[in-house]
Amino acid sequence: MHEISLVRNIFRTLEQEFSEAERAEITAIHLRVGVLSNVEPLLMQNAFEAVTATDAPHFSAVRLEIETVPIEIYCENCAKSSGVENYRFVCAHCGLPNNNIVKGTELLISRVEFGE
Repeated sequence: MHEISLVRNIFRTLEQEFSEAERAEITAIHLRVGVLSNVEPLLMQNAFEAVTATDAPHFSAVRLEIETVPIEIYCENCAKSSGVENYRFVCAHCGLPNNNIVKGTELLISRVEFGE
């Protein structure tokens, strides 16, 4: 399950960006996970719980919040963006096939919350 290595990478990123005192104040980590990112939110949540229980107990009180980002394409033909439904990559405005993905592939830490 590659979600475990992703969670470990998230913790490494936090360790690089924040001091030990700052990390002790973290209450929540918010992720933006695109539908096309090859990450399953439920598996990510399970991996987060497993890693905090075994490898990173200092993060055990931290909540993981996951926002799923839908697929969005941009059509050069009509200069409009539209959502992709049922993996049908067609512009919703002009009907032309389109694979110019502008959202839906991200996997990023969007926000870190700290206690008072």
